Amino acid sequence: MTNFRDTAKSGIMSGIEKGWSGYVWLLKILIPISFLTLLLDYSGLIQRTDFMLAPVMKLINMPAAAAIPLVVGMLTGIYGGIAAMIVLPFSVNQMTLIAIFLLISHNLVQEGMVQGRSGLRPLKATAIRLAASIATVIAVAQFMDLQTGASATVAFGPQIQKTLWEVIEKWGISTFFLCIKIFLIVMALMIALCLMKAFDIIPFLVKVLKPFLKIMGLDERVGLLWLTAVVFGIAYGAAVIVEEAKEGNFSAEELERLHISIGINHSMVEDPTLFASLGLSVFWLWIPRVVTAIVAVYLFDIWKKWSNRGNRPVAPV
Repeated sequence: MTNFRDTAKSGIMSGIEKGWSGYVWLLKILIPISFLTLLLDYSGLIQRTDFMLAPVMKLINMPAAAAIPLVVGMLTGIYGGIAAMIVLPFSVNQMTLIAIFLLISHNLVQEGMVQGRSGLRPLKATAIRLAASIATVIAVAQFMDLQTGASATVAFGPQIQKTLWEVIEKWGISTFFLCIKIFLIVMALMIALCLMKAFDIIPFLVKVLKPFLKIMGLDERVGLLWLTAVVFGIAYGAAVIVEEAKEGNFSAEELERLHISIGINHSMVEDPTLFASLGLSVFWLWIPRVVTAIVAVYLFDIWKKWSNRGNRPVAPV
């Protein structure tokens, strides 16, 4: 009983420490980016760039203003994308498409470096994620009415405000409550994840998930790396992913297949939950990514078989 309590206490304390550290780091990104985006929107600069951005955004069924949270999210991460998105007047369906894109393609520089150190070249990893984002958004958009639909309740903008101070005041209130939500989510997740590590639950979960790994097109040998990325994310699980890839004696194809899958389908707990807290459907936040990851891995297998067909040894006559 004493060992159980000590282990649980250690896991909880580690979760609180890591959760608080991560939360403070996230606020350093979220608040300034959110405020800067608010000022850009109030100044009308975003609206004046419509003629440049509209053709590109139209290809993926999004308004021109969606380029702002997409670019911010791709460079900084989910929290930066959310910070930019919540101050612009998108409909729920438009926010859903932005969320799907960012759930796949966010923090591309940092996560691309992690993938590069553990099995897949950074440029290749980034290109695959961007292609997957575009394909998934285009596919999901076919099931949505993007011309009409209710505006998201979290969205606000200068079009309903008369002065800059009123805009800042409303931004401050909305951001304050969003920060509280994020704090609760991050702390709860980090405590849960640290407890899982403390009690060595992750290897057991890998065995339980063996049938699902097969559906995903992955070998059981990479199960721990896959689960680490799916639960912790590529950035948060970077140390485990890199070290295990070094010591695991995996083949190049096993690691490529893994990284194609987790590049599209990672951080399946925290990131979708954050978008769900904005009132978006959990179905679209989870299912499309899983399907895209499965399709991408099987397409990779088909491509490998096709590219290797000329290298097969000729049978003696």
